[in-house]
Amino acid sequence: MKFRDYYETLGVARSATEAEIKAAYRKLARKYHPDVNKEAGAEEQFKAVGEAYAVLKDTEKRAAYDRMGANWKNGQDFTPPPNWNEGFEYSDGDFGGAYDGDQSEFFESLFGRGKHRQGGRGGDPRQGMNFKGQDHHAKILIDLADAYNGAKRTISLHMPTLDPSGHVTTQERKLDVSIPKGIKAGQNLRLAGQGGPGIGQGGAGDLYLEIDFHPNPIYRVDGKDVYFDLPLAPWEAALGATVHIPTPAGSTLELKIPAGTASGRKMRLKGKGIPSKEPGDLYVVPTITLPAAETDAQKEAYQSFEKAFDFNPRAHLKG
Repeated sequence: MKFRDYYETLGVARSATEAEIKAAYRKLARKYHPDVNKEAGAEEQFKAVGEAYAVLKDTEKRAAYDRMGANWKNGQDFTPPPNWNEGFEYSDGDFGGAYDGDQSEFFESLFGRGKHRQGGRGGDPRQGMNFKGQDHHAKILIDLADAYNGAKRTISLHMPTLDPSGHVTTQERKLDVSIPKGIKAGQNLRLAGQGGPGIGQGGAGDLYLEIDFHPNPIYRVDGKDVYFDLPLAPWEAALGATVHIPTPAGSTLELKIPAGTASGRKMRLKGKGIPSKEPGDLYVVPTITLPAAETDAQKEAYQSFEKAFDFNPRAHLKG
């Protein structure tokens, strides 16, 4: 997938105001419109201009796009950075959704293909224009331990807005959030009344926080199951051992390693995954770790080991 520099497409600076972006789009749309320009490539350029304008005219899409930074070049290979939209608060459930036109793979990777929804919910015009405020959405990262134990956290959210001169800026707000025990990645935490303001007597919308986990150097999460790579010395795997392993909850468990344990063999600890009505499992995956042979004594130990076994790890290979 290639990066699309929407500012370059419209020929405007990254600091351009809303009015400057609109003027640039109108000029280019007239220039490349298929009814006017019959040159080869004009239609594709017209579509590219339309996509660029769909992003840069929208305060939320533009602020999200700007998060990618100014160092990307048009046509450069691009993959969205992991969790690039963490803490970014927006007022549409599908991140601004689609627009009326062909969408590039780059556009869909950032904003999805959902249909744009306008306005809030509720309210009867006969009751003095009382409308509930828009629901807001944001993605937040929590520690895996929070899902095991529950936690209270203070989070920072950044909501895009336009300043009086027409430039996109963001406003920060902090919220105290209770993380319930057992929450999983992909679930939404609803904060009632923390969305957009209502109209008239309509109440505020809600804020939905999509949950994901901070990267963890020890554990991998799959739904409500958790995986843990356990390093073992060769003699522990061959002869068996009893080891103590850390758990995501912060405690330790005593685990018996059977003699002859092979690297990669999964050991299931039932119910030790993310808690829930039906808790997940914790899978311990042994990996054999070899000590370095640095001294003469250590090298002799390996040589004795070699002589003691008639073992060829490549015996199964043919050709």
